[in-house]
Amino acid sequence: MLVSDYNYDLPDERIAKYPPAERGSTRLLVLSRATGEIQDSYYRDLDIFLHPGDVLILNDTRVMQSRLFCSLPDGRPRELVVLEKHGLEPQRVMYRGKLHDGNILTINNSDKKITVTKILGNGIAEVESAIPLADLAETYGTVPLPPYLHRDAEDTDKQRYQTVWASQMGSAAAPTASLNMTEDLLEKLRVKGVIIKYLTLHVGLGTFLPIRSDKIEDHQMHSEWFCIPEDTLEAINTAKSTGHRVVALGTTVARTLEYYGKTGQTTGEDDIFIYPGFNFQIIDALLTNFHAPKSTVLMLASAFAGWDHLKAAYQHAIDKKYDFLSYGDSMFIC
Repeated sequence: MLVSDYNYDLPDERIAKYPPAERGSTRLLVLSRATGEIQDSYYRDLDIFLHPGDVLILNDTRVMQSRLFCSLPDGRPRELVVLEKHGLEPQRVMYRGKLHDGNILTINNSDKKITVTKILGNGIAEVESAIPLADLAETYGTVPLPPYLHRDAEDTDKQRYQTVWASQMGSAAAPTASLNMTEDLLEKLRVKGVIIKYLTLHVGLGTFLPIRSDKIEDHQMHSEWFCIPEDTLEAINTAKSTGHRVVALGTTVARTLEYYGKTGQTTGEDDIFIYPGFNFQIIDALLTNFHAPKSTVLMLASAFAGWDHLKAAYQHAIDKKYDFLSYGDSMFIC
């Protein structure tokens, strides 16, 4: 199976460069997995497509202000993105510009130093600092916007590149399908009888790195830390035993639940790579964004919806001028 098989033409004008003026005012394309039928709707009307007893699961991770602008001793600028760290493992960053083992970086507008201890390749390095890097990032960092937006973060991004329920600090990027969800819509869903539950997956390396192999099967996903609370597992089991659906809000939730379905693990490191041919065991519906060509998340959506159905839905969305990627519109695959 080739990566090039999961490609489509995404016009630049269809990429949402900024969040909508009002959170949740975006559009929603509803796609039937069984028939490929497409329906145009709005995100705020999601309650129409969910039923009492359905379990909607959200990722409660919080995005670090992980983009740090630094300088080498000779003044040359360098940019770092602080990646998630768990336990005693070395602190890792993604970097832009050349770095070497032993380089000492100074964070701009401060006297705080970061030492490069080991270059790992693919733009990743291990580093050390006197103050935990996550703390430095929260003080001196900015929002790590996706590179395809081709702009620096602005004040509005601090709020809008974060879910309204974000609580567990640790992600290097947002679970972007959740950015359109509002407290008003969640309350409307609760009133209807939809059960809202949470899990945590800290989004990390796998989100940033492209697939460098020609064959999908040769790609190795990086691991990301996750935890599924007991009450979420209980809600899943109840839904499964009573004929209700488990609905994943975003590919981060889908990956976490399916990793649990495959391994039985409720916490740890999740390195699952979902692509067409995968046997889904937990989720029955997926609320997600429109994803970039040849991306791992596009392949996950293809595995769930079927590539023929998904590709037709994407073309429909382009023709109807939907907005794509992190700050764009959403689709509900059911």
